[in-house]
Amino acid sequence: MFEKALKGNSYYWMWLAFLGVLMSIAAMCYVRQFNYGLGLTGMSRDVSWGLYISQFTFLVGVAAGGVMLVLPYYIHDYKAFGKITILGEFLAIAALLMCLTFIVADLGQPLRMLNVIFHAQPGSMLFYDMIVLNGYLFLNILCGWVILTSERKGIHPPKWIYFFVYLSIPFAVSIHTVTAMLYCGLPGRHFWLSAIVAPRFLASAFAAGPALIVVVALILRRVANFDAGREAINKMVTIIIYAALINVFFVVLEFFVGFYSNIPGHKHTLQYLFFGLEHHGHIYNNLVPFMKAFVVLFLAGITLLSLPYTRNNKNDLWIGLGCALIFISFWLDKGVGFVLGGFVPTPLEEIVEYYPNINEVFITVGIWAMGAFILTVLYKIAISVEHEIEA
Repeated sequence: MFEKALKGNSYYWMWLAFLGVLMSIAAMCYVRQFNYGLGLTGMSRDVSWGLYISQFTFLVGVAAGGVMLVLPYYIHDYKAFGKITILGEFLAIAALLMCLTFIVADLGQPLRMLNVIFHAQPGSMLFYDMIVLNGYLFLNILCGWVILTSERKGIHPPKWIYFFVYLSIPFAVSIHTVTAMLYCGLPGRHFWLSAIVAPRFLASAFAAGPALIVVVALILRRVANFDAGREAINKMVTIIIYAALINVFFVVLEFFVGFYSNIPGHKHTLQYLFFGLEHHGHIYNNLVPFMKAFVVLFLAGITLLSLPYTRNNKNDLWIGLGCALIFISFWLDKGVGFVLGGFVPTPLEEIVEYYPNINEVFITVGIWAMGAFILTVLYKIAISVEHEIEA
């Protein structure tokens, strides 16, 4: 089926060429970082996780969000998700490959990732994160490809594949749960030391992942004549609304814990993120614009998805815009604020702000471009097979 990715119109090849240019720039920037070391980045002794790990954290949620399609379709036999489930499985593949690439970029020397295998420590959450991330990637590749091949041949998928489909559901939950445990198991960082980090991660994943799928499905309707179905889109929007509200409810709970109990370690990070934090006569607030944008975009997105006029609009413009705003808002919350804000203040009650340099930004953009490239190719194959079946 790979040959289907080699056929496309000029817009298809222009899009891939554009992504290829971004990937090439990122590769050159990575070679520069590889030769110089992580001292080239904006990270430091006090801020050891920067833009790479924050993007990794967010994308794990995007990958896990695909389970909101797999679960209704395969477990509850919800037929409306029949055409769109493959989009969720292929999105998980692209997101997981981006996650692993961000980890490699953050390690500095790629061979260091072998230490997790050669010097495995069952007491380390990184060990389990490696297992669930690679396991979920393998399951999505296997299930997506076998089921798509069966559909192309006009036969039922083999029965043995459903064992792996069902297995992928707990794996989807586990990848974000284990990632959350990487944070909430660190006693020196009060902002992360919370029992609701994992539920908060899962709630945001079940909103951000489906939101991106809805946006992509609406784009594919216009550019590739692929109609996921109105019922499927409406049901996904309902899932997004509930999951998004639950995620924001968890954020409100963090405010209650910090400010009502007046615990400095927890309250100061929230102040720094949303209002700015004064220290030694200076106001530190480099993340405040991002978090204000998170609140504004979330309110705008949830409004567009909830109002009957915009929700039921036939051209789906408002639904697409609402889902895009939800996706971006949760990227700002988890892909920027949660990770970077957790380092402020330091355990020594000092404030060290993090500013990614241009080299980090180009590498990050290039990895996102790589994910978009992989996703475009996978969707091209899936849609071509769908059109072949319909013909």
